[in-house]
Parts: sequence; C-alpha cells; structure tokens
Amino acid sequence: MTASTYDSFLDLCRAALGPQHVLTAADDKAPYLTDWRKRYTGDALAVLRPGSTEEVAAVVHACHARKVAVVPQGGNTGLCGGATPGAEAASVVISLQRLNRVRQVDPLNNTITVEAGVILQRLQEVAHEHGRLFPLSLAAEGSCTIGGNLSTNAGGTAVLRYGNTRELCLGLEVVTPSGEVWNGLRGLRKDNTGYDLRDLFIGAEGTLGIITAAVMKLYPVPRARITALAALQSPRAALALLAIAQSHAGAMLTGFELMSALSMTLVTTHYPQLRYPFTQTHPQFVLMELSDSESEDHARAIFEKLMESAFDAGVVTDAVVAESGQQSQDFWNLREHIPLAQVEDGKNIKHDIAVPISRVADFIETTDALLQDAFPGARMVTFGHLGDGNLHYNVSPPAGVDHDDFMRNQDAVNRIVHDSVHAHGGSISAEHGLGQLKREENRLYKSEVELTMMRAIKQALDPLGLMNPGKVV
Repeated sequence: MTASTYDSFLDLCRAALGPQHVLTAADDKAPYLTDWRKRYTGDALAVLRPGSTEEVAAVVHACHARKVAVVPQGGNTGLCGGATPGAEAASVVISLQRLNRVRQVDPLNNTITVEAGVILQRLQEVAHEHGRLFPLSLAAEGSCTIGGNLSTNAGGTAVLRYGNTRELCLGLEVVTPSGEVWNGLRGLRKDNTGYDLRDLFIGAEGTLGIITAAVMKLYPVPRARITALAALQSPRAALALLAIAQSHAGAMLTGFELMSALSMTLVTTHYPQLRYPFTQTHPQFVLMELSDSESEDHARAIFEKLMESAFDAGVVTDAVVAESGQQSQDFWNLREHIPLAQVEDGKNIKHDIAVPISRVADFIETTDALLQDAFPGARMVTFGHLGDGNLHYNVSPPAGVDHDDFMRNQDAVNRIVHDSVHAHGGSISAEHGLGQLKREENRLYKSEVELTMMRAIKQALDPLGLMNPGKVV
C-alpha cells in the first residue's frame, strides 16, 4: 500500500468512526497487538474502534475495497492467538469493545439480544436482574466478550447441562467480508428455511465475517444449588461417579469437573488462603453441582441418595458438601485458580482436548504413561469438564528441571498428546479454538475431505482471504 493510499484509507476510517477511534500511534496500538498469554505479538496499520454495526460495516467495506486484511477482536482473552494480527502490517485490528449495548431482554421468550462487545459477566448480571439465568460461565467472564465466546464456541463449566455457546445462541447479526450486514437476529427455536448460516459463523474465529450482535437463550433461575467436592482414587472412578450422578440427578447435574492431585497441590501452594477441605491428599477430585428448579430440600434428598450409592459402590473415598453459598464459591475458587496457580508455578505445555467421555480414563492412563517414558518425571496437571469429555491436559517440567529448557520439548510433547487424542477418537481443540497456535497442527488430523470443504466455505464467503488471515484454515 502506497503512502497516499494508506492516508486515504485512514481518512475514510476517521470519517466513519471519528479520529479518536482510529489508533495509529505505536503506544496506542500496543495493547491490541499482543495476545493474553503474550505468546504472539503482531503489527497492524491501525486499530479501529467502531461503536455500531453500521460503523463496522463501513470500515470493513473500506478494507475490502483496498484489500486490507481484518483481524476482529473482543476482550483479547483468547489462548490460541486467534485475535492477534500477524507480523506483517497490512491489516487492521477491529476492536468490538464499544459495541457493548444490551438491545433487548424478552423474559417470556427467554432471550436476550446483545452486541458483540458485551462482557460475559455483564450479560449474566442483566439476565439475573430480569429473573433469568445465562448459564455460560468461565474463568475470563469478567473480561471476555460474547462475540469472542461465539467466535470460539466457548464451553465453560455448565456445558453438561446447557451446552456450548453454540447451543445458547438463536440468532446472529454479522458483517460480511464485503461490508454487508446480515441480520439473522431471530429469537426462534425452530426455523427450517434453508442452510443454517448462524452455525457457520459460530466457532469460525472471525475468518468468515464479524459477529456484531446475537440473540442468546435465557433460563429460569434455579431455586436451589448443591455443590460438593468428592475425593476419588482415579479418573476411572470419576467416570463411575458421573454415571451414578446422571442416573440419580438427570438434567439437574449442571457441573462435573475433574481435578488431579497436582492441580489441587498447585492451588493450595500458591493460594494458601483458599482452604483445602480435606484432612489428607487424594489422587483425584470431582467438583459436582446440582441445580434444582423445585426446592433446596428436593435437591439435597436427591444428592444424598446419589452419594449413598457412590459410597456403597466404593467409588468415592471422601466428600464435602457446601453448606452455604460462600462455601460453594470456595469450592469453585479451587477449580478456577488452577490456571492461575500454573502461571505462578512456571511455564508448562498446555492442551485443550476432547475425547468421548467413555474413553477419558483410557486416554489419561495411556498418555500419562507415554509421556513418562519420553520425559521421566514430567508432572501432569489434568483438570477440566469431565461431564462433556473436555480436559485441560497440561504438562509441567519435572521437579528441578529448568522450565525454559523443558519448553524446548513442546513439539515432541504435543505430538505424543495429539496423536493419543486422535487415537482415542478426540479433538485437539475443545473450547479454545485453533487460532494461530493449532492451525497447522489441525491439518495433521483432519481428513482431506473435511479440509477441502472448510476451504470451500472460506473461499465462497471470503474470496479475497481478508478475514483474520492465518487462522483456522
């Protein structure tokens, strides 16, 4: 792009957004150019901060006319570099943070229409103000945006009961790569009038268009919540507990989180103020939650029968039931602080994987053994959403080994883990997306037929390849 073309392009953007929302100075752009984990740092001609769908469309249209690549960005909390530009500067970052309005709440239809820059926690709060529940919950909910959640099809802790973000969305508003606006904001649970365009954009990480608003599902607020932390001997015992819990509680079972002993040790070491509720250590833990629409007494009665069956079967070694809302939050704090404790402990090799629930124990046993053979003493920090087969299967260096030295084994560790995931019928990305981190890796495990179809969709919707280049496909 010549200097005159560059200047005229920026003039168009300033006219559309206002000069204060077109950032070109290095210091102003810097917060938008590095990902949350500080793994990727790119460059951009400018950071554009539109405040409406019409403004997004205007700047995307300008980008399309001048073949300027577009990198959409929400809260910049992603873990795979999906919202970070590449090293070349022939792109702009379009931040959706100013699209932060709640457009409509419809309690009778159990829906809420929000713009893409609405913070997840704010959406939860607005739903609660209207006597409703928005169930998506994850560690970054105080800073991540609903547009980013949709773009990566985020999961979180309640997938077992309510599904991924895809299942929570009824309709979208999207700016296409040419700068047109598709208004698909339909609060319908049934709409059989052609291809499901909505699902193309969810999980596409901004490579097919920019999500600017969405209609999301709401639910009645549960009357009671029972939270318990159970101690077990193995992941296989955790699967047995899951089966027992589902047979007794059915759809009341909202959360079922697996945590290894090392996960808990790291949390209690680096965050001693978070109280460990047992008198001894255990190999595995499950954080379990039931949500009931009837009453506290009804929920506790079901939970007591569930735990009685689990103890009788020899599945559970010990268990503690939360006796208050604060104690329930204390249990969840143990779970949510695992990633933070890992940061405090040093570098590690992370994996966000999914395998069929029935094969989780086999995967852990097999892959743990393979890694110990290759890297004796490697420490496994295994935790995640056992109820939907999604594990955060992280590998820390052996005790006493320099973390930077161990990180040089990342490719070899990834190959062992991802090959095992594939052998167990799983996916190398469950809820974090592909971004830059796993784009090439994904090609090793997808069939050529599947990759060809993905490329065909990309070519059809974004023939110039301007939408978030270098990501996903």
